[in-house]
Amino acid sequence: MMDNPEEDSLNLHEDEEIIEVIDLNDTEQTAEDLAEELEDIDFSEAGNAGNADDDGWETEDEMESEQDDSELTFSKHTGSVFCVSLDPVSNSLAVTGGEDDRAFVWSVSDGDVLLECTGHKDSVTCAAFSCDSKLVVSADMSGLIKVWKVENKEEIWSFEVGDLEWLEWHPCAPVLLAGTADGNVWMWKIPSGECKTFQGPSCQATSGKILPDGKRAIVGYEDGSLRLWDLKQGNAVYVIKGHDGHQGALTSIACNKEGTLALTGSVDGQAKLFNTSTGKVLCSLSNENSEAKDSMQEQDSSSVESVGFCNVLPLVAVAYLDGTLAIYDMNSQSLRHRCKHEVKCVHLQWEEASAVVYTCNLAGVVTLWDARSGVMMSEYRGHSAEILDFVLNRDASVAVTAGGDHQAKVFCLQRPDR
Repeated sequence: MMDNPEEDSLNLHEDEEIIEVIDLNDTEQTAEDLAEELEDIDFSEAGNAGNADDDGWETEDEMESEQDDSELTFSKHTGSVFCVSLDPVSNSLAVTGGEDDRAFVWSVSDGDVLLECTGHKDSVTCAAFSCDSKLVVSADMSGLIKVWKVENKEEIWSFEVGDLEWLEWHPCAPVLLAGTADGNVWMWKIPSGECKTFQGPSCQATSGKILPDGKRAIVGYEDGSLRLWDLKQGNAVYVIKGHDGHQGALTSIACNKEGTLALTGSVDGQAKLFNTSTGKVLCSLSNENSEAKDSMQEQDSSSVESVGFCNVLPLVAVAYLDGTLAIYDMNSQSLRHRCKHEVKCVHLQWEEASAVVYTCNLAGVVTLWDARSGVMMSEYRGHSAEILDFVLNRDASVAVTAGGDHQAKVFCLQRPDR
């Protein structure tokens, strides 16, 4: 069932797409308007500031793997590398966070360290650049969040919450959103630290996604429910739960480029496609060919690990823990291709302007798939342990990976069709 606390004021019709979508690539005025709207939010005081100044040097390192297709290996970390992100403006800088309680900002071209983010108390599991690439956030599992100014390598803000589940920058303003194990979602203006919280159910806020309009965010919870929050008003526009919701914790959320549709994945093995304006669930997608699940371990293997929308065709991709990459047709709501990995699949990402989807897996391999045919196009190897995260640059000419072998790698991607 679906709770809709704002039904009267929204006046939405079930099958209509009533949404004001803002093109974030339009003009600077759009970003300014959104920033001004965020100024109207009633924040309470929170936050503090500190600073740090550090530098570093890094060179390529030898790999024990028999095959190394990478152009550069970053081996400054002394533990598993859990996360990686590219600066959105130039795509020339990467930030990685690791088990060694540190994050590094470094050059993708030569591996030189621009900034070392220190002072964390636990593994750094979230690290990302702001929309203008001027700020970088590093956050650890214990909930210590730090924001750094890249230009002068200064820590400009820090705050501590409960155990951190996820963290994301606003798409066009210096605002952070984070979900924690106690079910709360926090929003801060940076660097002032003004704060607003969104209280969910009494369970983990396991995943979250700010929609492209910058005004709303989808948050998924451990109990299988999800809420769409109005970031300015601070209210839940609607709640999807029960039969319409998931039967287990949400693991991933994606939206199409217009922000009109969202796709959620869960440990229950289901992916759900829904209309972000109405909250209507359009369909549920599952790895139907899986054998009957007779044990909890087998059920766990069907968990959805990652989801994503194709920008050029009405296709979505769902990566399952059992190694399946499923390509679904949104128009027919049917399975189009099932691509199999020999090991568990961790993460997927579509190219911005094609029907090619990338995956990484626990064998340390990045794989390219043609979603139109379901054919594997190529593989990139070099890690001697699992790949835990990866990111593509804008034109999909470079992939940067984060590995359990304490290394991050830069792969130059070659495609026969370009």
